[in-house]
Amino acid sequence: MSVLVVIPARYASSRYPGKPLAMLTGATGTARSLIERSWEAACRVTGVDRVVVATDDDRIRAACDRFGAEVVMTSPDCANGTERCAEAHAALGGDHDVVVNLQGDAPLTPAWFVEELVAGLRADTGADVATPVLRCDGAALSGFREDRRHGRVGGTTAVFDRNRRALYFSKEVIPYTADVYGPEAPTPVFHHVGVYAYRPAALAGYPEWAPGPLEALEGLEQLRFLERGQTVLCVEVEARGRQFWELNNPEDIGRIEDMMAGMNMP
Repeated sequence: MSVLVVIPARYASSRYPGKPLAMLTGATGTARSLIERSWEAACRVTGVDRVVVATDDDRIRAACDRFGAEVVMTSPDCANGTERCAEAHAALGGDHDVVVNLQGDAPLTPAWFVEELVAGLRADTGADVATPVLRCDGAALSGFREDRRHGRVGGTTAVFDRNRRALYFSKEVIPYTADVYGPEAPTPVFHHVGVYAYRPAALAGYPEWAPGPLEALEGLEQLRFLERGQTVLCVEVEARGRQFWELNNPEDIGRIEDMMAGMNMP
């Protein structure tokens, strides 16, 4: 299976304008942009044939040129990363067997998350899309709850059936549980990691479908697949001691830098 990794990146984020160019300082004191660190994460994935950044902004393209990433320019009209991936894949000929969307705000994504998604699609021929989920421990769940108490958009949670087919994704903490968990205790809540592996037919169809009411309410692009009856496979992954967080808000920079320091990431 030929695998293309696309890193969608736009400058005009409503919540955090210029986010791809935000600087993150590693354990050695070296500062590199979010988009460069996301590209480095993509390049660590094995079994990938090509890695590209898809953007509509010349400032991001110029930054990528400086660190040597291949760039595909896409339309400013793309509503989300999935639409941008679809346009980029089409521009490159549309002939890859799997297209991975490694979102440009997740530089801590471990390589094995992506590798296991591709393996999941290979094993489950009925799945149109695969995406990773990570079981929250008590500390992670506490962080989710803290974000919601303060009105911040934190991580996304996922619920799925016994066959690991997605039922719903939400920015609220679901399923509801009133229990108190120790910092390292497993919980019934799964953190959805914003990485996707698409089959070409599902990806090509996505921009042609109008967003549904759930996607509009939650602001979660993957809900368009569910509202169109597409099968989304949730692949449970293990952190293997790695911490993970997406850069959603300016306040997340310190949190991610602390995680990088703890993992001795340069």
